[in-house]
Amino acid sequence: MYLAPLNYDKYFRKVFSNVEISKRFLEDFLETGVNELEMLKGRHRVTDNASLVEFDFRCRIENSVVILDMQQWYKRDVSQRFYLYHALNTGLQLEELPDKRVIYESSYQKTEEAKDYRALHPVLTLIWMADDALEFTNDYVAYSMTPELVTEFVNNEKLWHKPEIVGLLKERVKVLKVLGNKAKELDFLSKNRLIFMLQKNIAKNKTDAKYRKWFEFAQKTKNPDNKKEDFLEYMDDEIFREIMKRLNKEGLTEDDFLYIADEKEKWEQVERFERGIYEVAWKDGMWKGQEEGREKGRKEGRKEGRKEGRKEGRKEGREAGREEGRAEGRKVGREEGRNVGREEGRKVGREEGRKVGRKEGKEEGRKVGRGEGEKSKAIEIAGRLKAKGLDDEFIANASGLSLEEITRL
Repeated sequence: MYLAPLNYDKYFRKVFSNVEISKRFLEDFLETGVNELEMLKGRHRVTDNASLVEFDFRCRIENSVVILDMQQWYKRDVSQRFYLYHALNTGLQLEELPDKRVIYESSYQKTEEAKDYRALHPVLTLIWMADDALEFTNDYVAYSMTPELVTEFVNNEKLWHKPEIVGLLKERVKVLKVLGNKAKELDFLSKNRLIFMLQKNIAKNKTDAKYRKWFEFAQKTKNPDNKKEDFLEYMDDEIFREIMKRLNKEGLTEDDFLYIADEKEKWEQVERFERGIYEVAWKDGMWKGQEEGREKGRKEGRKEGRKEGRKEGRKEGREAGREEGRAEGRKVGREEGRNVGREEGRKVGREEGRKVGRKEGKEEGRKVGRGEGEKSKAIEIAGRLKAKGLDDEFIANASGLSLEEITRL
């Protein structure tokens, strides 16, 4: 190993604690100049009972407050977790908001002191996803607050299938009018952005974007056998030379190597856990789906067979009855019709029943099987992780089990 993994929290913070490095990254990703960058405190306790919240990196640039956080594990709560970070990034500005005096009477005799919320800065929350691409294929995905009218416009299936372009253009004018409304600084809302930056996709897509080299660099440091030759293209860049200096193995202590080994083992355990849940759930779901599919197929086959058998039986009965006589025809026709109808009905019913039954059964089986498989496998693997001495909170995050369930193991 030539360089320590940039994706590990300890080294990510070590690198981005440098103002010039942070400034350069934000300029490359946001594609804009950053004239001033002020480092802000990363550790906060929001209420007396809330657990400590710690951001990897937080700063202020121009008129925005920025959070940059590294996410290296597959976690199920990333949407909720980082929405909370995003909201806190706004809430923490209360500490610095200036006061104003609200006047209730023209005589200035009755006033009240209040916070001046117009001084709030838009917030930008950047989440660096080291492994999880969130099922996207593009480099990054950004979310911001927009009027619901915009969402309704995009999701309106009837509107987009209209042959008349005039109706579509009219709706677009309405949406643009709402988006352009800046009364009472409503445009402040859309300036707040939550962005997931997808390292694996960026390294794979190889676009010409300036930010590409940052994520490719991080991807290379993930390789435990990385060599100096892997980073020759970065040597002529002063900022990246400083990054490599901070990650170079020559500056690592014994504790650093233990930390890297421990993080690697944790990741491998989580990866095995996720893979084990999927494999067990898939197998259980397939087996149960086949069983339920066969049973449902037989049931529907019998039902459809009886229905078709009665129909064909009546038809053949009528034809035979006309030739041999009404009395004899009824008797013989019913018997022959039922026999032939049952046989053909069973054959057709079984075939169609099995086809429909397999499809529905497999789908229901997979759904039920995955749920049961995930739960049982999560408990089994959580037990093995606990036996290795990992803390309950880490096991809960990795397995999706509650702390109470982990404690009972």
